[in-house]
Amino acid sequence: MPLLAYKESHILSAQQLRKLSEHKYSCFSASLLDPLLQPWWNWLVSQTPLWLAPNLITIVGLILNIVTTLILICYSPNGVEAPPRWTCALCALGLFVYQSLDSIDGKQARRTNTSSPLGELFDHGCDSISTVFVALSACISCQLGHYPNWLFFQCFCAIALFYCAHWQTYVSGTMRFGRIDVTEAQFSIIAIHLVSAVLGPEFWLTKGTSVLSPSIPLTLVVLPALIIAQKSPENLFTEHASVYIMAFGMVAAKITNKLVIAHMTKAEMEYLDWSLLGPALLFLNQYFNCIVPEIWLLWFTLIWGTQDLLRYCSQVCLEICQHLRINLFRIPYNPKGGAPHPATASVSSQSSFGSSVDKNGGTSHRKSKSKPH
Repeated sequence: MPLLAYKESHILSAQQLRKLSEHKYSCFSASLLDPLLQPWWNWLVSQTPLWLAPNLITIVGLILNIVTTLILICYSPNGVEAPPRWTCALCALGLFVYQSLDSIDGKQARRTNTSSPLGELFDHGCDSISTVFVALSACISCQLGHYPNWLFFQCFCAIALFYCAHWQTYVSGTMRFGRIDVTEAQFSIIAIHLVSAVLGPEFWLTKGTSVLSPSIPLTLVVLPALIIAQKSPENLFTEHASVYIMAFGMVAAKITNKLVIAHMTKAEMEYLDWSLLGPALLFLNQYFNCIVPEIWLLWFTLIWGTQDLLRYCSQVCLEICQHLRINLFRIPYNPKGGAPHPATASVSSQSSFGSSVDKNGGTSHRKSKSKPH
């Protein structure tokens, strides 16, 4: 009975159906790879039979992508076990086929004069499903199951970004693709699968942590900086270059300090950080057609990033000083030749400018790898 009731009820109202028939697809793309791939897509669609429905092309690509990912999942359901290399190569092939077929379904529709709002909905609906499997396959190929927080973030970040892209379309009425967008992301994941196929999934793990961990924070700074500069209607970068570089530079300095600390403490690199608030606000503001003047948010990014960097660095220095029982800007000094503080001596002996105890118990300052004065 519930199933029959569902079938008899209408999801779309008469007004929605009328509006749907009036809908016109609007798209703008500045992708770096799309122009390079157009010859391949044009040749591929020219070899496609005219009787082949565009939606059938879309669904075949989606099925291939899902099947290749499910094979990978069978060998590594939790992303912890190293899958066979051939499964990674198969995923790369499946994603390439899906990407190619997804790029020619619209061309086939125009070629056969069968374009319709249903085709747009069907294409984006398949993309929403594919996003889940593409993100998951990339994480398994990199064995991110060893780091559940990473696995969670990567997969749900991809899902959220896809949703936000259509949120922006809902607001502006135009689907916009930046210089680095869907096509670039898909080929990056294909490259990840191929690296895993050639070098093995273990390549992405080193010294108990992940090789990829430092790349995420850098991407979260550089990628928004590039996109915001390219898409800014106020020419934010060209008109305010110094402020722009200082603003994003402070954020980059913060994550660089975190990378140094992660290295020295043999810890996993953290990638979510409050310093990214400014770039995120600038990015979202552009997505929603610059509700707030961009220069205001740029100055906010600079001020917020600077204070966050200073607060973080000062807190870290204080905690280390407290742990090592040393002072930040003062060193033990005894003009009568007393021995240095034990903690200072242990730290100084490993630095390039250290101090060594002489035969009389005093200290003589020296440069590393050089004779004492």
